[in-house]
Amino acid sequence: MADDSFNTPEPGDNPVAAATGSAGATDPIDAVRELDEIPSVEVISRAAVMLLSAAAERLGLADEDPESSPRRDLDEARRLITALAGLITASAEYLGVHAAPLRDGLQSLQKAFREASTVPDAPGQGPGEKYTGPVH
Repeated sequence: MADDSFNTPEPGDNPVAAATGSAGATDPIDAVRELDEIPSVEVISRAAVMLLSAAAERLGLADEDPESSPRRDLDEARRLITALAGLITASAEYLGVHAAPLRDGLQSLQKAFREASTVPDAPGQGPGEKYTGPVH
């Protein structure tokens, strides 16, 4: 299924600046220098929020009727949720106060995935459950 929300970068585009919100920095070297000023917990949190948002989109949760959402793609959602689970699990000790809300968001996505699946995964086999344990 094609996704029109992601565009191929044009020559001269600065993906580092786009990802970090530093639109003013047009030189990639300047953008990287700005990136070094962002605390690691913020970089990790931003990546987690991006994965959370993308997974919710792929589950169709942004639409009134998730089951008929044109954005719904459970294979893609599985990959994003698993990546999010790995990121949160691997970086939990660094996330401090951000860890609990990110874990809650992850668990909500895992439950939504389980509800959306026509053939539910066995306990412990759902997306990201190899990192988080079974979600009920």
